[in-house]
Amino acid sequence: MTCVGIVGGLGVGATVHYYERITAACKARHVVPDLVIAHADVDHGQRLVREGKHDALAAYLADFIARMTRAGAEVAVIPAVTPHVCLEQLKPLLPIPLIDIVDTLASELRARGTKRVALFGSVYTVQASLWGLLADVEIAKPQPDEIAFIGHAYQRILDGRTEAGDADGLRRIASDLQRRDGVETVLLAGTDLAALFDETTAGFPCLDVARPHIEAIVEALSA
Repeated sequence: MTCVGIVGGLGVGATVHYYERITAACKARHVVPDLVIAHADVDHGQRLVREGKHDALAAYLADFIARMTRAGAEVAVIPAVTPHVCLEQLKPLLPIPLIDIVDTLASELRARGTKRVALFGSVYTVQASLWGLLADVEIAKPQPDEIAFIGHAYQRILDGRTEAGDADGLRRIASDLQRRDGVETVLLAGTDLAALFDETTAGFPCLDVARPHIEAIVEALSA
């Protein structure tokens, strides 16, 4: 069995979502997961992202992963999309491999044959379009007012104060992206969106990017 280290707190809801899904999947396999979790500060992480300090963000995350390595972790996981912006800077700093969310997402999209997607998540994630890391996949950007709505709705989830119209507003935007921009699938690229809906309840074609990531983590824990 492989011990997996999870950098939690980015944000708390995402960490809880991963923990619940990982433990449930492992229980179904009759596996007791070997996990180490360290808590990072989401506000500090978001500030580094906003300021474009990718080297500092990488160093911040690498410190948690080094600490978890000393606690027995053999692979690492960051259960959030936006912090992966520093992947290029982060990977050379790590003493253990990283199961990164972009690789698992790319594999899932290839398997589906999906070629045109849009993103729901933080404003930074939506605007940055996964930093050009998804080869052979075209990412359609929502209109500026749509990006603002998506970002505000997502921030409200992080703050624990969702509004009644958030889910319906996101559904309208998803419909417009399909009709206007030819989007095949909307990537739920913010784990905390699970507080509003999932792949079965969203009401539009979507892929929860956390799902293939969690599946890869469970495979590692079961090895």
